[in-house]
Formats: sequence, C-alpha cells, structure tokens
Amino acid sequence: MNDFQSKPPDPQYSPAFAPDPATDRHPPLRNRWFIAVCVVVVLGLAAWLLTPHGAKAPAGGRYGGPGGMSGPMPVAVAQAKSGTMPIVVNGLGTVTPVTTVTVQSQISGQIVQIAFKEGQSVRKGDLLMLIDPRPYQVALEQAEGALARDKALLANARTDLERYTTLFSQDSIAEQQLATQKALVAQDEGTVKTDQAAIDAAKLNLIYCHITSPVDGRAGLQQVTLGNYVTPAEANGLVVVTQLKPITVVFALPEDEIPPIQEQLQAGKTLPVTAFDRAHVNQLAVGALQSLDSQIDTTTGTLKLKAVFANPDEKLFPNQFVNVDLLVNTLQDAVLIPQQAVQRGAPGTFVYVANADRTVSVRKVTLGPGDPTNVSVQDGLKVGETVVIDGADRLKDGAKILVRGGSASQGQAAGAGAAGGTATSSSPGDTQQHQHRRGTHGQSGNSGSPSSS
Repeated sequence: MNDFQSKPPDPQYSPAFAPDPATDRHPPLRNRWFIAVCVVVVLGLAAWLLTPHGAKAPAGGRYGGPGGMSGPMPVAVAQAKSGTMPIVVNGLGTVTPVTTVTVQSQISGQIVQIAFKEGQSVRKGDLLMLIDPRPYQVALEQAEGALARDKALLANARTDLERYTTLFSQDSIAEQQLATQKALVAQDEGTVKTDQAAIDAAKLNLIYCHITSPVDGRAGLQQVTLGNYVTPAEANGLVVVTQLKPITVVFALPEDEIPPIQEQLQAGKTLPVTAFDRAHVNQLAVGALQSLDSQIDTTTGTLKLKAVFANPDEKLFPNQFVNVDLLVNTLQDAVLIPQQAVQRGAPGTFVYVANADRTVSVRKVTLGPGDPTNVSVQDGLKVGETVVIDGADRLKDGAKILVRGGSASQGQAAGAGAAGGTATSSSPGDTQQHQHRRGTHGQSGNSGSPSSS
C-alpha cells in the first residue's frame, strides 16, 4: 500500500460538509434576490410612514369655502362705534429755560459770605454772596464830608451874592463884581451836586456788595469760594441761576405738518402740548404752543416751535430731551374701529364685515387719523357694523364664521340674527381713556388679501 492509500482522511473535509450540487447551483444569484426584496420592503415601509393617513383635505382648504371644512372659522369681532379722534403730531424737543443768568459782580472786592447752597431754589432778591463793604462804606463817608463842606461854601457864596446885589442897586460896586459873585454861587452849586453824586455812587456800591438773585430759579454750582477776590470781569461768573417756572420746550416738526397748525393759531385757538420722557412713556408736563420760528431749516425740512409749560413740579429740566405731542385738532363723531381690524392686500385697505347670516364680506375702507388702539374710518363703514379683529388671516369673502366669546361678548350681533337673539359689542380700547400719541392714517394693521381657493 502506498502512502496516499494509508493516509487517514482529513476530519475538516468530510462529505457531510461538501456542497450539494443539486441544491446550491447558483448561490450568488440567490443572495442578490434576497437583497433586492429587502430594499423594496424598506422603501415601501418608509413611503407608508411618510404618507399622512388623516382624512383627505377637501378642495379649497379654507374654512367655510366651497368644498372646504364643514365647521366655520372661529373669529373675534367688534362693532364700529362713534367717538372722538384727536389729531396729534409728535416731535423731539429740548427743554429750554426762559431765563438763564450768569451772576457777575459789579464791583471788585473780597467774598466774605456765601449765603446759598448749590442746587438751592432761590427767589428774586435773595442774597447769594456778600463782598466786603468796608472800603465802600469809607468812600461813602468821604463823599458825605465833601458834601457838607461844599454846602457851607455855597451858603456863604449865596449870602455874598445877596449883599452884592444890594450894593449894586445903590451903585456902590461895579457890575463886574456882582457878576463874579453870581458865577461863584453857580460853581458851588455844581460842586454840591457832584458831591451828592459821589454819595449816591458810594451807596450804590454798598448795594452791589450784596449779590442777589436776579430771578426766581435754581442756583447752580458756585464758581468762587469764600475769601476769593472777585472783579466785574470773572470768566465763569460767580454762579448760574436758571429759571424753571415757567419753562419752555423747543421742538421741530416736518414742514408738511405746519399748515394745519397755522390755521388753528390764526383762528385764535390754543393748542395743547404734552411733554413725555425719552421713552415716550411717562408724561412729564402739559403746556401750550407759544410761537413758531420765522423760517424752515432747509437742511432738515423742519420748522422749530416753542411751547411753554408752568412746570410746577419741576419735572422738566433745562437741556432735557423730551418727546412732544401737539394736539392739532379733534375729530368729532368719527367712525372708530380697532387697529386689528384693518387689512391690506390686493383690494387696498379693507376690513371683513360680519353679516347676519354668519358670513363675512370684504369691505374696502378709507382710513383717517388714528392712534395705537383705534383708527377712524372716513368712508366705507358705518357706526354699528361689526368687523373681524382676530382670525381674519384665514378668511375670504363669503366665508362662514363662528364668533368666539359667547353671545354677549365682542359684539355677536352678526350671528345673533340667525339665532333669533340680540347682542352688543365693544371694541378693545377706549379713545377717551387712551393716551394718544401721533396722529396717523392707518399705520398699523394686518397685511394680506382676501383669500380665494
């Protein structure tokens, strides 16, 4: 027996593990079919998961539209009402005091007293500072002494003049001597007047030693201290006193806003002006328009106006920036609707009017002045008609609506007709309770156009 016949068989290679030609003729082809089936199943499952399985959307896709959803569109409504609409223009202004005085000394001397505190409110005539009066008191006494001496000389000259007059009448003296005596009397009279003027000047200097406030106002920071020697030519003065009551505000308005204001002023009307803080939130003071500037600023196209305020609580402070609201006119019996009701789109400016059959109609309107809450309607709407103020973005002409809030809220008068009942409505925001700002012509509102499927 040879080596090949005597070698034992390999245990890892056995006929039991050998491929069966009858069953595995094409193993690669079977694997490809299995992979293809798996891919088809995965793609089908993904498509099924990504496809919405809700109810089929009806044609139109809008509330109340033809072929649309069966339910009406929930909306909030309000009635157009009659009221007043102030026409207000707004500008940015600066608080400007009526009087600002830089107090100066009118004499030279040493400061011996400071009678005010920095930032203190002072009245006209209140003592601010005192300059040493002793040099001027001495000058006054000297002038008074010179006056007494010269008065005595004048009295003696007048006595001689009377004597010379009598002697001249008796032809005892020459006429020239009488004329000389008359000139001496006139000279002494002039000297006495000069002495009197020196006394008045000395008394005036004594008054100038007392530096007082020239106006009612507030004293600023002192520029000199006790013991300083001051003169009438101090660079920064001694102290600045600013008048706060009354006070003015200078503000600018566009030139297009001026003609209506001029018409009101020429008619003799007083235009109220309200000052607000920088954020236009807190009201500071209420005053009146005082005057207009004489020319328009060509660089900005604006005109300066000045308003005066009593400022009793001193909320307006010099050089403060404020927002100014000028009430030009007030519309009476205007048709008012909430700003939310205004829509803008292809028809222009329009509103959705709620009808008695629980549908809405597109109504084109012409807007007038408004405020952040309400806007006036000049044409296209009447008092008492109901407009949609919420939910209009999903409406179209003829759409069905359902008024939210119950039968007694937000003016369900449109839907109450079909139910056989009545309802009242009220628009949000009352023009009498709202602090009006700038007069606008429909500045706010929703953008869009009436939908069509």
